[in-house]
Amino acid sequence: MIAYVDGKLAYKDPTQAILDVNGIGYEIRISLATYSKLPAEGEKAKLYTYQHIKEDGQTLYGFLDPNEKALFMQLISVSGIGPGTGIVMVSSMSVGEIRQAIVNEDVRSIQSIKGVGPKTAQRVVLELKDKLRKDELLAKAGIDTVPLAKAHNTNRSEALAALVTLGFARAAAEKTLDQIQHKHGNDLSVEELIKFALKSH
Repeated sequence: MIAYVDGKLAYKDPTQAILDVNGIGYEIRISLATYSKLPAEGEKAKLYTYQHIKEDGQTLYGFLDPNEKALFMQLISVSGIGPGTGIVMVSSMSVGEIRQAIVNEDVRSIQSIKGVGPKTAQRVVLELKDKLRKDELLAKAGIDTVPLAKAHNTNRSEALAALVTLGFARAAAEKTLDQIQHKHGNDLSVEELIKFALKSH
């Protein structure tokens, strides 16, 4: 998967950007928040991306802020929310507003977004509120919860991918890594994280 695209901004409009990387133009769907922060055409830009593959094509979704990408990924993990609706959601409200609405179980705010019905809004709150509350507590404690933002989280996601490849269930592997980082801190290398995880089973 393409984690980010770093190149020259060849074109931008409120829904998409084209980044030129060594003569290849990547067409990327973007949110309004990302559009409003993009530099002028011809300048350098880096977008954190999610690649969505369907039978009839592929779409890259891009975000200037890793926090916005992280929230988008959480939203599309909810049944009934595809990337199209996800990008509308992060375009309609800021990352902070959406997080706040979910944590406060404010179904009405989420339902006010185009394309999100009452059932889907309830599902978003139900499935994400605990995860976002935990993220908020970790953020207050100074622990970064967004992958790509810091090296130790890159180590964690690498370790997670390795454990899943080794046959761990993803949810179990995430829980194990949470416990390891809670006990031993966030500065462990990928190898150390994997070793601790393998020993804990």
